[in-house]
Amino acid sequence: MVRFENVGLRYGNGPEVLRDLSFELAPGSFQFLTGPTGAGKSSLLKLLYLSERPSRGLITLFGEPLSKVPRAKLPELRRRIGVVFQDFRLLDHMTVFDNVALPLRISGHEERHVREAVTDLLAWVGLADKLHALPPTLSGGQKQLVAIARAVINNPQLIVADEPTGNIDRDMSMKIMRLFIELNKQGTTVIVATHDWPLIDRMKRPMLELFEGKLAEASWWLKPGEPLEPEPV
Repeated sequence: MVRFENVGLRYGNGPEVLRDLSFELAPGSFQFLTGPTGAGKSSLLKLLYLSERPSRGLITLFGEPLSKVPRAKLPELRRRIGVVFQDFRLLDHMTVFDNVALPLRISGHEERHVREAVTDLLAWVGLADKLHALPPTLSGGQKQLVAIARAVINNPQLIVADEPTGNIDRDMSMKIMRLFIELNKQGTTVIVATHDWPLIDRMKRPMLELFEGKLAEASWWLKPGEPLEPEPV
């Protein structure tokens, strides 16, 4: 699904913020990305969702080396990636329904399909009664659920989430992580950036750890017999 080979990233003429990154994400995997503030997590995610291109090294995404992908094809690749931001990035003047429907409408889907898909998905994430609400009237957890619904409405192969539980309480955090688990069970590759170590410990999933722009030598996997589901809250 994803392969980084000796990847580096710098902004302008500044120093490298990411250095010598080499790792792979298998199709259908679930991975945490962690590290202290300033370690480079957001920069790595920008490479994953094609907001930035590396300064050096090779990134392969969906089996295609990005260095050989023409710019005209990048929008097609981006549609295979769902992105969940910590600050939600919802359009406050649009209803919950219209925020989630936006990717489908941009892709040219018929309105009948849009109505069915968005209504079903909002019911699945627990927001069936919020279709016509505006984002400013929602709680932080509800806004994040809308952001997740918008990210997955196009059935992406890869979900990239940047601190998706950073602005919400513990109970809602676990609800959101269970949604990611369900998406992962359906075959979606998921990578979640967080510095919430108790959450990582509870979820029991492998992780990539960044420190000063480089990967630490620790990738933690499930121990034999450990459950795949998060512990009860």
